Amino acid sequence: MTPRIIFAAALVTGVIFAEPALADRIFVSNEKDNTITVLDGQSLAITNTIKVGQRPRAILLSVDGKSLYICASDSDRIEVLDLTTLKIVRTLPSGPDPERFDTSPDGKLLYIANENDNKVSVLDIAAAKIVAETPVGIEPEGMAMSPDGKTVVDTSETTSMAHFIDTATNKVVANVLVDSRPRVATWSPDGRQVWVSSEVGGAVAVIDAATHSIVKKIKFDIPGLTSAQAQPVDIKITKDGKVAFVALGPANRVAVIDTKSFEVQKYILVGQRVWNMAFSPDQKRLFTANGVSNDITVIDVADEKATKSVPVGRSPWGVAVAP
Repeated sequence: MTPRIIFAAALVTGVIFAEPALADRIFVSNEKDNTITVLDGQSLAITNTIKVGQRPRAILLSVDGKSLYICASDSDRIEVLDLTTLKIVRTLPSGPDPERFDTSPDGKLLYIANENDNKVSVLDIAAAKIVAETPVGIEPEGMAMSPDGKTVVDTSETTSMAHFIDTATNKVVANVLVDSRPRVATWSPDGRQVWVSSEVGGAVAVIDAATHSIVKKIKFDIPGLTSAQAQPVDIKITKDGKVAFVALGPANRVAVIDTKSFEVQKYILVGQRVWNMAFSPDQKRLFTANGVSNDITVIDVADEKATKSVPVGRSPWGVAVAP
C-alpha cells in the first residue's frame, strides 16, 4: 500500500495504517571464502552471499548509506557494493594490503591503512584517486576519524604506536606509545578520548585526545583463563558514551566497561576468536564476528547478554549493519 493510499484510507475510516518497517541488514566479510554474507536483521536468516575480492577484511557503510566499502586486502583494492542491487559497482585504488579504513564526515574521502608499505592513503572516492599518503609506523592497521573530522588516528602493530594525523595537512602531529600490537582505535562520542586496543599487550589504552597522554590502561582478568588469552581487538562505545564493549579474541568474550570508572563490569561469552563488532542502528543489539567458530553472535545491549549465534562463512572478520 502506497503512502497516498494509506492517507486516503485514514481520511475515510479514521484509522491510520502503519507501513511495515524494513528490517536492518547485517553484512559480514568472510576472509577464507572471499565473500560477504548478508543476513536479515530481524530473522537472522542468510539472504545473500556475494563474491568479492581476495581476503575481505574491514567493511564500512558509506556516509549516505547507499554503499558498503570493502577492503579486499589481498587484491589490493577497495570494492564498492551497491546496497540496492547488492552488486559490486566500482573498484577503487587503495595502496598495498588495505586492512582497515574510515571516512571523512562528509563522505568524500577514505583514509586507508596499508599494512605492506607503512602508509596511510587518502582516497578521493568520486575521483577514484589516491590524493595523499602519510608515512606511519610498521604494519598500520587501526584507523579512526574524529567526530569533528580534524584528526584521524592510525595504529601501527609492529611499532606499537597510535599516530595522530592532522587531516588538513595529512601530517603526523603526535605519536603515542602503547602496548604491543595495537589493532583498533576508537574515538569517544564527545571526541575527548581515543581508545586503543593492544592485542598482544592485553590492554586498552585510553588516550586524552588534546594532550596525547594515556589517562588509563585497562587490563582484563577472566576467571579460568590466562592473561595471555585476553587479546583485545575491536572496541565499540555506545552513543551516550557510557559503555564500551571490547572484543577479546581467543578469550571468546566481550568485555563490558564503564567508561567513567574504566572498570570492567562483566564478560559476555560469545563465539570463538571474536574479532570485530557492529551495533544495530538503534544500538539495541551488538553483533560480533567470530573468526574460528565461523559465526556471528548477537548481544542484547541493554541486558548485556548474548542471545544467539548464527553461522556465516569461513573466518568472518568484519561486520556492518545497514538500516
